[in-house]
Amino acid sequence: MLALTLVGVSGTAAWLYQDLDGNIHSADIDNKIGGGRPVNLSPGSKNILVVGSDSREGANAKYGKDLATMQSDTLMVMHVAADRKWATVVSLPRDSWVNIPACDRGDGSTSDPHQFKINESFAIGGTSGEVSGAATCTIKTVERNTGLRIDHFMSVDFQGFKGMVNALDGIKVCPEAPIHDKKARLDLDAGCQTVKDEQALGYVRTRYSLGDSSDLGRIGRQQEFMEALAAKAQQKLASPNALYGFLDSATKSLTTDRALAGIKPLSGLASEVKGIPRDRLTFLTVPNYSRQADVPSDQANVVWQYPQAADLFTSLAKDKEVDKEKLEAASENPVHARTVRVQVLNGTSTRGRAAKVADTLRTAGFTVTNVGNAPEATKRTTVGYPQGLGASAEVLASRLPGSSARQDAGAAPGVVTLTVGTDFEGVR
Repeated sequence: MLALTLVGVSGTAAWLYQDLDGNIHSADIDNKIGGGRPVNLSPGSKNILVVGSDSREGANAKYGKDLATMQSDTLMVMHVAADRKWATVVSLPRDSWVNIPACDRGDGSTSDPHQFKINESFAIGGTSGEVSGAATCTIKTVERNTGLRIDHFMSVDFQGFKGMVNALDGIKVCPEAPIHDKKARLDLDAGCQTVKDEQALGYVRTRYSLGDSSDLGRIGRQQEFMEALAAKAQQKLASPNALYGFLDSATKSLTTDRALAGIKPLSGLASEVKGIPRDRLTFLTVPNYSRQADVPSDQANVVWQYPQAADLFTSLAKDKEVDKEKLEAASENPVHARTVRVQVLNGTSTRGRAAKVADTLRTAGFTVTNVGNAPEATKRTTVGYPQGLGASAEVLASRLPGSSARQDAGAAPGVVTLTVGTDFEGVR
C-alpha cells in the first residue's frame, strides 16, 4: 500500500513510467467471480483486498517444501472512505476458520463448499498456478464472510517485499528477546538492530519462536514493521536511486485486477489516498478468539468474534469510520458460540430444514438443544430470546445475515430460539 502512494510521486517521470508500467501483472477476475455478491452500500468508497503471496516457486522455493499449491501468507482488506479523509486496514488472520464457497480450481473441477482456514481459498483457486483463480476464490471467500464488496485486488510476493526493504537500506526492529526460528530462517539477537534482505523477511514471517506462537502476534509485528517502513520511506525516497529500487521491486512482484494494472491507475488511486492524515489511517485485526473455546479439539485456529466482527464489517460497508479503541474494548469479554444454547424451529415448508440448519450451527460451535417446527410459516428469519439472554441472542443473530434479535416474553426459558424463514441465507 505504501508503493501505491509512492508510485504517484513518479507518475510524471516518463522514464519511470515506461520502465515500471510493464512490471505489473494483471489478473482477469471480473468474469470469474459470478453472481450473488454483496451490494455496494457506499458508492465512492473502495475496498481493496491485499494478499501477501506465499508462493513456493522460483526464488521462493527455499521457504518451504511439499507445497503443491499457491499459498497466501498475509490477508488484509483496506477500506478507503468515499470522502478520502480516512482509511482502515483490517487484517484477517490466516488461521481464521470460515466458510469457503464453491470455487473453480482452474483444472476443470470445482471445490465443494466447506469450512476451513481462510487462506485455503487462495490455494484452492490457485490449483492450476494462475493468480487470477487464486484471487477469485479469495475474493468470494472474503465477501461471503464479511459482507463487504471487494472492488480491487493486489498480491505481492516475498521477493518484492525484500527488494522494497533493501532499497531503504533496511528497517530498524527491536526484539525484546533473541529469535531463533528455523522455519522463518531467522537468527536475531535481542535489542535494536537494522534488518534487510532475508532477515527482514524472516522477521515478518516468524511465528513459532515469539510470544504465543500465534498468527495474531505475527500480524502485530507486520503492522509495526509496515509503519516503520512507511516512516523511513518518507525520509529515504527523496533519492532517485532509492525511489527507483523501491518501485522496481514493488511493481515486479505486484499482481492486480485489470482495472489497477498499470502506473496510471495506481497513480490515480495514490492521488486519492495520499492526503489521508496518519492518525486517520487505522490498522486493526478482526476481533477473534481461539476456536478451541467452541471446539475443544481445535488448538490451531481462530474464529471471528461476534457481534463485534459483524459490527466492524457493517460499519465499513456503510462507510462509517471505526473507533479502534472502542472496538477493542467491546471485544475484551467474548461470548463464545459454545455457550449459546439454541433451539431451531422450521418456519418454511421444506421438510428437514431445521435439522440441516441445526447441523450447520453445531459445526460453527453453537449448542443446539432442540429442533422442531414453528407454529406458523414465516418469510423472515428471527432470533427470539427471554430476559437475560440478550448477549447470546446478539451473537447468534450477527452470524445470520439479514436477521435481528428481539426479546420475546413468551420465549422458551434458558435458550435462544431461531425461527428459520424462507429468507435464510446461511451462517457466517
